[in-house]
Amino acid sequence: MTKVLIATDKPFAPAAVDSIRTVVEGAGYELVLLESYTDKADLLAAVADVDGMIIRSDKATREVIEAAKNLKVIVRAGAGYDNIDLEACTENGVVAMNTPGQNSNAVAELVFGMMVFLARNGFNGTSGFELRGKKIGIHAYGNVGRYVGGIAKGFGMEVYAFDPFVAKETIEADGVKVVDSVEELYSTCNYVSLHIPANDKTKKSINFDLLNRMPKGGVLVNTARKEVIDEEGLIKLMAARKDFAYISDIAPDCKDEIAAKFEGRFFFTPKKMGAQTAEANINAGIAGANQIVNCIEKGDETYRVNK
Repeated sequence: MTKVLIATDKPFAPAAVDSIRTVVEGAGYELVLLESYTDKADLLAAVADVDGMIIRSDKATREVIEAAKNLKVIVRAGAGYDNIDLEACTENGVVAMNTPGQNSNAVAELVFGMMVFLARNGFNGTSGFELRGKKIGIHAYGNVGRYVGGIAKGFGMEVYAFDPFVAKETIEADGVKVVDSVEELYSTCNYVSLHIPANDKTKKSINFDLLNRMPKGGVLVNTARKEVIDEEGLIKLMAARKDFAYISDIAPDCKDEIAAKFEGRFFFTPKKMGAQTAEANINAGIAGANQIVNCIEKGDETYRVNK
């Protein structure tokens, strides 16, 4: 019998697991669960005889992929997939997929939750400021970026975007102003919401020179990946500019230094929280299950991310 493994050190909500089970068992497959595991050996044992696999932030390393001798398809329930060794998947004939768009609204809402929290000084009773009338720049106008733009307009913000991979007409059709360069985006906007992937071109690309272009009172909002931030440059900027703040749903490696030096100018969630809603859990889980079934049964590789 075809086996599908859910391997999640941060488990799906029970309702999501139930929904995944309905899809998987409805296809005549067996569903196997590995939840809240702490030992990599448990993961290596669990993948030994499975045909499909759904993960969240779990690391699908080369060792994991090569231990999964029957694996045909692995799906990252979420947009980012830098936790999958794509080269190892390709070499071993494994289709790697993500589930784009399923977590987008959850991430976008978190962007504004953190922005309001910072703007109101952590709700400590002191006077803060409003988002209305401020300029927000969306760095990468994908699924999450579009949701951020829509919510920002509801707040009465001026919305700008930079994404060389999305047609200008597509962005403008959403009522968003397009800028010609990443430098122009940061120079223009009070807030920048970051949605770029972590790859060889983007890692440490958000650096001192770029952030220093932001107007007085600039705030960087990162719900992407911590690796895209040049942390040495970030520390340098926060030391040089007492008006600058950084908020993120994934704490940087230098979080202790930021906490010690820049009180009131940062906020980090205790773990990556963008997709942590019941709705996103269910949506991404169901999408992953359907993609596995369709890939195995029909050869559908619509959301394949490896070559």
